[in-house]
Amino acid sequence: MQNYVFVIDTNKQPLNPISPKKARRLLDKGKAAVFRMYPFTIILKTAISAPTISPSQIKIDPGSKTTGFALVQNGQVIWAMELEHRGSLIKKKLESRSAVRRGRRNRNTRYRKPRFLNHKPSLGWIAPSLEHRVLTTETWVKRLIKFCPVDEIWIERVKFDTQKMQNPEVSGVEYQQGNLAGYEVREYLLEKWGRECAYCGKQNTPLQIEHIHPKSKGGSDRVSNLCLACEKCNQKKGNKPIEEFLTLKPDLLRKILAIAKQPLTDAAAMNTTRNKILKALKAIKPVATGTGAQTKYNRTRLRLPKQHWIDAACVGNLKTLTLRTSQPLLVTCKGHGGRQKAALNKYGYPIRHNPLRPIKGWITGDIAKHQKLGIGKVTPRSRGSFGFTPLGEKGYKSCKPQDISAVHRKDGYTYRFCKNLPGFAWK
Repeated sequence: MQNYVFVIDTNKQPLNPISPKKARRLLDKGKAAVFRMYPFTIILKTAISAPTISPSQIKIDPGSKTTGFALVQNGQVIWAMELEHRGSLIKKKLESRSAVRRGRRNRNTRYRKPRFLNHKPSLGWIAPSLEHRVLTTETWVKRLIKFCPVDEIWIERVKFDTQKMQNPEVSGVEYQQGNLAGYEVREYLLEKWGRECAYCGKQNTPLQIEHIHPKSKGGSDRVSNLCLACEKCNQKKGNKPIEEFLTLKPDLLRKILAIAKQPLTDAAAMNTTRNKILKALKAIKPVATGTGAQTKYNRTRLRLPKQHWIDAACVGNLKTLTLRTSQPLLVTCKGHGGRQKAALNKYGYPIRHNPLRPIKGWITGDIAKHQKLGIGKVTPRSRGSFGFTPLGEKGYKSCKPQDISAVHRKDGYTYRFCKNLPGFAWK
């Protein structure tokens, strides 16, 4: 089951999404044309008098790494998407830039007193890697509203209690200035350990909270000492130290100890951005919120698998839910590339100059249609022919700029579909 197709009228106003079968008929009969590839949208060639509009709801399951989107209309999920953020990549690039600047200041220059204490962040400032999550979520909500009639936004508003994760027995004044959130330790462990047994990797089975260092031998209840295990592995380990239990599996031992020591970065990111996202969305459409426990209850009651877009569809109050799609659009944030004027060698010296973009109207990453080679990605060159890589193939072929036509311009994201992508999308 594919996502429904967005439809806009001759004035570019959104109409009700339609099934891929109906969209294919409109395209074959020449009554519509492809307006946009991602998300796939068609535009009607003739005006419709008094169209019937059934508003949809955008439901969002925000995450530190992946955010789920779902369009729900009359209790039916007609379109879904999973958006993979690039916050970790932004952080890595900022650290690299900081290291380069620090090294440049210290090489063959006079001493300059540090000035970082004079730089006071503005009110409400958050790190760029976190701001990215807010902006991309806002961008996609605005994009969906352009192509689909939406009357309301539902979002899961999760608050993580990082102190209670570290010490489940904390209470009262022990919180001091901590964030009193109501998120269960078990739910965090399910996310941290990938909803599988830490020892045997078994999935889709009841999991139990297990102490890595046995509590009977002085182990604490801190989240760094907890993992998930199936009943069989939990009984088999008993009160043995993990080093003794995994003596014959040193690789698995190192893996478990590394995951256990991971900090609560994901929880901190969600706590920091949840109010920012809510404020940005309230400026667009009316917003309603749901809790993480409510989302899990709905998904469990309806016996649906654990996926980001399904969690998004289960946000808020609902009685029934019908999935009209099982192939969400998978979107990955890549950015628009660097602005480096020259390529450098390993010593930092320029070896060639990069041409200004765009080149003859094209940017690397644009998707185009070739008369003989089909659909592929374009690599423009300032001289001679372009490089053209057909989708699903490795290596590029040469082509002339006049032999290709634009299908989708690079917009900072990459898109993926399943193998049984409907044929009309590539016409």
